[in-house]
Amino acid sequence: MPGGAPAESRLTDSAPDWRAAAGAVLDARLEPRADRPVVLGLSGGGDSMALLRLAADWARRRDRPLLALTVDHGLHPDSARWTAFAGEAARAAGADWRPLRWTGPRPPAGLPAAARAARHRLLADAARAAGARVILLAHTADDVREGEAMRDAGSTLGSLREWAPSPVWPEGRGLMLLRPLLAVGRGTLRAWLEAAGTGWLEDPANADLRFARARARRALSAAPDRAPTPAAPGPTHGVRAVGDDLVRLDRDASARALAAALVCAGGGERPPRADRLAALQARLRAGEDFAAVLAGARLEAAGDGVLVGREPGELRRRAAAPTPLPPGRPTVWDGRWLLTAAEPGWSAAPAAGLRARLSPADRAALQALPAGFRGARPVLIRNDPPAAVLAGEGAKAQALVAERLARALDRMTHEGDRDAVFHGAPPRKHLFSGADIMNEGPFPRPEDPRRE
Repeated sequence: MPGGAPAESRLTDSAPDWRAAAGAVLDARLEPRADRPVVLGLSGGGDSMALLRLAADWARRRDRPLLALTVDHGLHPDSARWTAFAGEAARAAGADWRPLRWTGPRPPAGLPAAARAARHRLLADAARAAGARVILLAHTADDVREGEAMRDAGSTLGSLREWAPSPVWPEGRGLMLLRPLLAVGRGTLRAWLEAAGTGWLEDPANADLRFARARARRALSAAPDRAPTPAAPGPTHGVRAVGDDLVRLDRDASARALAAALVCAGGGERPPRADRLAALQARLRAGEDFAAVLAGARLEAAGDGVLVGREPGELRRRAAAPTPLPPGRPTVWDGRWLLTAAEPGWSAAPAAGLRARLSPADRAALQALPAGFRGARPVLIRNDPPAAVLAGEGAKAQALVAERLARALDRMTHEGDRDAVFHGAPPRKHLFSGADIMNEGPFPRPEDPRRE
């Protein structure tokens, strides 16, 4: 449905010319004159319609393809019409456009969060298929304020940042999100659209008080204005080295660096709870030697060093069947390794329980790793003829942990930073290529792991 400028947004833009400021953000983060497209998430709402106009103008001046993607969640009877409206607007602006549809099950509770995750997965899959590296999203200063209000009310919703990795994994690997409108109020964008004669849609869910964001929006409309506080990156110190799928930290690693190491080394996407992370950080800074499991990762602290990797016990408890490796098609295994088989018949499984089937050379390579992490390494297996190997002719293996962690900790600041790495080290291409790096001397055996 066409919308007018909402009354609830009374923010004053921080820049005299918000369009120039937003364009400067695009120039600072994106490459001009590249063949790959910049992707834009287009809902048809006022914020995304304003970003469409802004981004289309930027793309024409910078000679970049622009691909708009619209996700139809199928949650409203008019959703198909809304999708068609977005497609017409994208084509009129000179952008390519593709519709996407959420067809997964609807949870009985937590529908907004499930829809948000599904939207990010669909956008990520389509962006990667198109060869894009950046997805533009139209969050505004009002979204920042509403998020603050929701967190004050107990929500675990994350803070919005101008430049951040895609929140879904592994679908979002290699993708960054860019939000160039975080300093602009929603009302300013709609006033600009109205002056240009451009319509937009208003989703009734934005006023449905069953949802936390609608309640926050209503509360803020009656509250005194306060300047929004876009999320600052925060400290990221404490990463000492990254070798394949193991991360070595200092004991005084920042909370953000510790959380990112746990998530990336654990191969998941859900960050640890704040209270558990704080308790773990306190033990590290107290100088305690111990082992713990959190967010699917194993942490071993001994002496002045901290080692983080995948917890093998998590893989044993899951007891999943070996992962087939279609020939020539890169396959993400356990969120940590990208495996590509050269021929049919190969699959991948954890090393735990398969070490006896390995060759003496492979067993020796595995033995070079700290004992607590050996069982989490992938083993390539084949039934005809029988085989079990760590790497070699059967498949290529590339660890994903280092680049993912570098992106999470702001080591990548521009679309052109193709390979985000630590200390200038190139991405590793083969299993166990980093074993010597991680063996920085004897690592005392800590006490038995205790689940945090």
